[in-house]
Amino acid sequence: MGDLLGVAVLGAGHMGADHIRRLDQVVSGARVAAVADPDAERAASAAAGLDGVSVHTDPVAALDAPGVAAVLIASPGPAHEEALLAAFARRLPVLCEKPMVPDSAGALRIVEAEAALGRRLAQIGFMRRYDAEYRRLKALLDGGRLGRPLMLHCTHRNVSSPAGFTSAMLINSSVSHEIDAARWLLGQELTAVTVLRPTPSSGAPEGLLDPQFVLFETERGALVDVEVFVNSGFGYQVRCEAVCEAGSARIGDEHTMVVTTRGSAREEVAQDYLVRFADAYDREVQAWVDATRRGEVTGPDVWDGYAASAVAEAGVRALRTGGRVAVDLAPRPDLYATAGR
Repeated sequence: MGDLLGVAVLGAGHMGADHIRRLDQVVSGARVAAVADPDAERAASAAAGLDGVSVHTDPVAALDAPGVAAVLIASPGPAHEEALLAAFARRLPVLCEKPMVPDSAGALRIVEAEAALGRRLAQIGFMRRYDAEYRRLKALLDGGRLGRPLMLHCTHRNVSSPAGFTSAMLINSSVSHEIDAARWLLGQELTAVTVLRPTPSSGAPEGLLDPQFVLFETERGALVDVEVFVNSGFGYQVRCEAVCEAGSARIGDEHTMVVTTRGSAREEVAQDYLVRFADAYDREVQAWVDATRRGEVTGPDVWDGYAASAVAEAGVRALRTGGRVAVDLAPRPDLYATAGR
């Protein structure tokens, strides 16, 4: 056990509990050393059956627990800034779920704090970069066989939205994944956002502007559109098509089990992001553990987290004003000179 990377998991909700399971049952080279959640019962339940795990309601106490050498942050977004700064103060490597910090000012403080250390400590959890289909599309675009990318057409659908989900969250929670994926696939920053709002679906809760059509412009003239529909009622679907000068490529078409019975055939549709992207989460966490044990930090960095928050913030303004909103990014520190590429 002493040779394993001891990880403190902050947050024991839906995402945190899944990461605890993943670290215990799927990922090699690591173990859960501490679990923290404001709900003591939930933290204890998530840690049940694991040997040598301390349980806390204070995340800082979990960072100081015996055996902790790294941190996985899966708490709600507003708690991330404090947890990241506490991890930086202890020089602990971190895997932080998105959003890194929901507001761009707080996200920029994280960029500046890590840059002041002169080295990377944090990887941000944009797991689509670890999905097999997204990685194939990235390799194809980088290889240049299809020529210059002109457009990305994206679809992001959920079965239903959780209680308290707001119109702004369609952009800063759901579409934040497409924001990072577009920056990564194209190797370009997003420079402006426009949000169009069709008449809301009858399946959307009262007052929720769902679906939305989000249009991004990039620094080199490509366009990215995202249909986000979080109360589709039928399944979790994520698709992306790149249209280039010499061809196109599409990912996300379901290649799942097809059940045929008398007179009918039924294809399974994922109902949850933890199902659709299970392999991506596994690869992401394994890559983080492997890099951390080598003394390295790889994957999306805090500049990627900041850029996603800044673009999403511009998107929320566009949603509210009905106009085109330019993205205002701070100067990028040299430590993150290749972020998004």
